[in-house]
Amino acid sequence: MRFPAILALSIGLSAMPTTLSAQTSSPRVAGYGAIAPLTGDEMRAEPGLRYRLLFNVTKAAATPDKINPSLDKVARLLNLLGRDNIKPAPDDIVVIVHGAATPIVANSRVYAGKTKAKYNPNLDLIEKLREAGVTIAVCSQALHANRISTKELGPAVRVDLSAMTTLAALQLRGWALIPE
Repeated sequence: MRFPAILALSIGLSAMPTTLSAQTSSPRVAGYGAIAPLTGDEMRAEPGLRYRLLFNVTKAAATPDKINPSLDKVARLLNLLGRDNIKPAPDDIVVIVHGAATPIVANSRVYAGKTKAKYNPNLDLIEKLREAGVTIAVCSQALHANRISTKELGPAVRVDLSAMTTLAALQLRGWALIPE
């Protein structure tokens, strides 16, 4: 009686993909946050849950001409939720930028002056995240430390008193912190 079970197991395994490749299309944030194809047995997002999430973005990209990987992670989450037809409510996903990542919210002129990159590659992704309902915020203390004025920010970036107060307040109100 073991033979049919072994045969079924081997047939099941042969039907599974041997490698995971990045998905070429992005359901919610086009061009960013590539996701792997489904295998059928992974834990999926739950449509009945309210996804109130907080991303703490402190690290710069490896080189200033690259997209910040933490912002791409936000896009990936939206694409994963979108695969299951889950669309978080506007402002239920918040990104707080500070530390070495602070210049990613500056306009291209300021970003280029601070990083020597030709332009700010993050602005398009920030705009697409905003269009998807994500709040992009920056710490005013980090702006001050980086000598960036509020007039030098990219469009639709909210200025918060501090990353610490935003992180504390939103977690106390029920947002889940997604580690960097």
